[in-house]
Amino acid sequence: MMHAMRAFLICLLGVALAGAQSPPEPWRFQAIVHVDRSPHARLRGVPVRAVRMGDGFWSSRLRINVERSIPTLLALLEQHGIVDNFRRVSGRKQVERRGPLYTDSDIYKWMEAAAFVLQSGDRPDLRAAIDRLTEEIVAAQEPSGYLNTYYAGDRADKRFTEMYRSHELYCLGHLLQAAIAYYRATGDRKLLDSGIRFANYLAGNFGPQKQPALTGHPELEMALVELYRTTGDKRYLDFAGYLLSGVERERLKLQDSQLRYMFSGKPFTSRTQLEGHAVRAMYACSGAADYFLDSGDPAYRKTLETLWRDMVAHKLYITGGVGSRASGEAFGEPYELPNAQAYTESCAAIGNFMWNWRMLMATGEARFADMMERALYNGINSGMSLSGTLYCYRNPLESNGEKIRNEWYDTTCCPPNLERTLAALPGYLYSTSADGVYVNFYHNSDLDWRLWNGAGLKLRQSTGYPWSNSVEIIVSPEQAAQFSVYLRIPAWSARTRLNVNGEPVSPAPKPGEYFQIRRLWKPGDRVSMSVDMTPRLTQANPRVRENIGRVAVERGPLVYCLEQMDQSGERSIFDASLPAGSGQEFQAEFRRDLLDGVLVLRHPGIFTESPLSDEPLYQPFPKPARKQARAELIFVPYYAWANRGPSAMQVWIPVAETR
Repeated sequence: MMHAMRAFLICLLGVALAGAQSPPEPWRFQAIVHVDRSPHARLRGVPVRAVRMGDGFWSSRLRINVERSIPTLLALLEQHGIVDNFRRVSGRKQVERRGPLYTDSDIYKWMEAAAFVLQSGDRPDLRAAIDRLTEEIVAAQEPSGYLNTYYAGDRADKRFTEMYRSHELYCLGHLLQAAIAYYRATGDRKLLDSGIRFANYLAGNFGPQKQPALTGHPELEMALVELYRTTGDKRYLDFAGYLLSGVERERLKLQDSQLRYMFSGKPFTSRTQLEGHAVRAMYACSGAADYFLDSGDPAYRKTLETLWRDMVAHKLYITGGVGSRASGEAFGEPYELPNAQAYTESCAAIGNFMWNWRMLMATGEARFADMMERALYNGINSGMSLSGTLYCYRNPLESNGEKIRNEWYDTTCCPPNLERTLAALPGYLYSTSADGVYVNFYHNSDLDWRLWNGAGLKLRQSTGYPWSNSVEIIVSPEQAAQFSVYLRIPAWSARTRLNVNGEPVSPAPKPGEYFQIRRLWKPGDRVSMSVDMTPRLTQANPRVRENIGRVAVERGPLVYCLEQMDQSGERSIFDASLPAGSGQEFQAEFRRDLLDGVLVLRHPGIFTESPLSDEPLYQPFPKPARKQARAELIFVPYYAWANRGPSAMQVWIPVAETR
């Protein structure tokens, strides 16, 4: 009888276990930057898969990214021999190596972009492509763990002897980021295990009392911190700190000429200004912010704040781009912000975006989300054509009409970088904190996630942003609960109105802050927000010499520009001015037939009757009054310029007295 009862109970237990769902895999819960266990993170991101994007401003960009950008770029990487470089090392194909020494990273960034797409939903074609590439990559890896297609064969003896320029560690960083993104998309560890083997090789052979290491191009630092967050192996966090410490300059005997554009040649915490190669600086700051989030070292927090303030006070373009000099792709002196000569590499704007995301996680302060928005809508969005197949390496703020968009660059860093940023975009819209949920950016979307206490939470956001000024959010906790909803009040919105369930909230929201609404939330509660989308004129600090007497036009998060083809007649946009006292005469018109649908701004303007190019190069002062003609000026969003062929363009418009 006892045996029969025992058998019956075991049978019941088996049925119960069979019917029970196993807990979801941990990788499904990990955000772009996974700081859930980072002790100095005030905010946490949400996984890309937790947000479903609805129709709107970014949805068309994301669709083009998946349907055209990512597939065509992979075809180009194959066509230009970049994948063959791995086959050459593995012996699967007898070919010459092609491309610069850092091309491995372009494949890895493409794989990361595809992996982020997979975090939003399965696409068998992309998954198969990543698996095929993984096979080629792993086949090229040496038993030691070393993996690089440039420093192979007859160049193997130069490994780690040219760290100021070799990009070996830069490529490893991108390998790790691609591997982590794919692991978080699928749970597949093959590429991740390959990256770990190389990281272990590095940690086992380099560091204090071992061979010296330095990242000539920072990138590995943030990848190692993310690998630590993924695996829990503290060696990776410690090695990131070692790289950021910049202690190996003496041991490596680097010369000033070799250090000129690096941002890792001296201790990070000794820096007081941004200098050198702009992308390297942004990546170093991102890695340092990651290191602070997990180490809490106050020297890093202080340095990050110092460098951020240097950027926004002296070295930031109105588009969110950074890096003014073509020579060395570098920062210039304070206020050195030329327009036509602006370098403003797409990767640098992306680096600015990544750094500010980490600063937002560390502080919860809206100024960092405001900076992300500026870079995203302008300096990043301009980097990819509306067709999704042409890219800007540079993003100047003035152009005589030179060709700026190309499908391929020998240095192919920007195209896959743009693709991975867009693919990950859903994961940036929302964050959570110990007491609630943060709405960082505005777009039609559905969040299906949870609060820190594990309680389920859904948000539905409805908006026409950035064209319209209204946002509605339906808050639906799984059951009534008290927590806070934080809404970012854009710094550019002079007047913002908020109400909950039709009742106004007080006090009035302040620009540039997160507004906290703490209450007992019930399923279906509605938050409505109206921001100020009045077009505005912005002037630069007078020490930005090129913009003295000029203004830029902005509306919401968007910077606008004049593009030659939109103006009537034959007059050059470089002969155009805005009348002094302008500001309230803008007329807004949404054009569905133009540039995939944009809001156009019209404003009365002035043209000189005769072209300025007809005037002498030098003439007596004061110059005689020029004859003027009135004409309407038409402004389009800066991100959309050069999408109808090469065209003259300018962001900063002269202001002139009318006569």
